[in-house]
Amino acid sequence: MIRPVAFRMNEQTAVNNYYQQEIDNVSDRTIQDRALHEFDTFVSKLQDHGVRVIVVEDNLEQDTPDSIFPNNWVSFHRNGLVGVFPMFAENRRRERRDDIFDRIEAEGFEIKNLIDYTSAEAEDVFLEATGSIVLDRENHLAYCALSARADEGLFIEFCEDFEYTPVIFHAYQSFEGKRRLIYHTNVMMAITEKNVVICLDSIDDAKERKHVIEQIKSSGKNIVAITEEQVENFAGNMLQVLGGDGKPLTVMSQSAYECLTPEQRSVLEAEAQLLYSDLSTIETCGGGSARCMMAEVFL
Repeated sequence: MIRPVAFRMNEQTAVNNYYQQEIDNVSDRTIQDRALHEFDTFVSKLQDHGVRVIVVEDNLEQDTPDSIFPNNWVSFHRNGLVGVFPMFAENRRRERRDDIFDRIEAEGFEIKNLIDYTSAEAEDVFLEATGSIVLDRENHLAYCALSARADEGLFIEFCEDFEYTPVIFHAYQSFEGKRRLIYHTNVMMAITEKNVVICLDSIDDAKERKHVIEQIKSSGKNIVAITEEQVENFAGNMLQVLGGDGKPLTVMSQSAYECLTPEQRSVLEAEAQLLYSDLSTIETCGGGSARCMMAEVFL
């Protein structure tokens, strides 16, 4: 997790992240202070539940307003492989830092090889790691909602390199009276050990929707269907992690937790404790939430 020093609404990502909003009459300094408080509180809650969190400090030199979302540029895998990915926004490319890999190895993890896709940026081709890709690591399935930040060809190349079966579709949100592509798959979809939380209503094409449902069912997981309104409250932006007792925790924001129905909570709580934290400033200005803030280490 990257501790922010210059968090604000990123004008370069707002062009296709329609979840971002400006907070009127609030300075960038205040927004940073609020985001830092939310970040530190969130990390403390994770640590209090025994989750091992590696916190890396951001730096002011790079001017990286979205560095708080590291899962968009890097992914870590059990076989020792690390993926490094091309980013849509030019100012987000500065988030990629080799010293973070040094820190990971200093924490006792082994990196065997880096697979670097960033040369695709020269051709305006992008794939923003586990923002664009939602992984069912157990069943070797990779789900991707295509968008300006998720290129089909590069996604298939990733699946070949990391040995995943691709599941490709388009996901939409309603914005200003139009259906627009959702910028990241992990906003409308999350995978836990037993469940797939997904907004099927956002998949407008009936054939694509049927294909996604078939893939989920064939994987043996249960579908927890969420609404587009719940997606706007980041109910699709969850991540399951391990607590100190080895038991799973399903992590989300407070807004995500509060918008879930009692029935949805009951299903999710049957497999894991639900852990949530207030991330309202980060969600409003950044258009991302709890899952985006955690780059899970499987090395």
